[in-house]
Amino acid sequence: MSVALRNAQRAVPVRRAPLRRAVCALRSALGASRFDVGLVCASNALMQRLNGVYRHCPEPTDVLSFPFHQVEAGELPRPCCRGEYNLGDIFLGVEYIHQQCRETGEDFHDVLTVTAAHGLCHLLGYRHDTKPEWEQMYQKEVQILEELNRLTGSRLRPLTAGLF
Repeated sequence: MSVALRNAQRAVPVRRAPLRRAVCALRSALGASRFDVGLVCASNALMQRLNGVYRHCPEPTDVLSFPFHQVEAGELPRPCCRGEYNLGDIFLGVEYIHQQCRETGEDFHDVLTVTAAHGLCHLLGYRHDTKPEWEQMYQKEVQILEELNRLTGSRLRPLTAGLF
């Protein structure tokens, strides 16, 4: 199926084709390649608005995920019809991510890819509200990023190593 990518901001240049390819590979590593995913590269203003409405935290953030299905961590949705082969939408706060990368010296495109992997895990029910949930999600992120690394020769790791 497809990865629909929309760049809804103009502040930071985004290499869309490599990001789309990476998300396709990550989706495949999750066993969800037959599901559509929406990916939106968003400004700080949009992320702040969405974060305020949906999480009651009116600040920009790096990623927000909006799953189409509610599933337990690690489960794939069980669609009833063609229109339900959709994981949901991921909003990447590219301005926020870019600012963070400038402060830390990390590669923006690498962090964007890792953040998209984090968002994909959220679409499949993974959470990090408790230490056991975080451990489960972190291991899934490691697994799918290792598969992407194998395919691309990159050395990506989850960003949430020290969360708990």
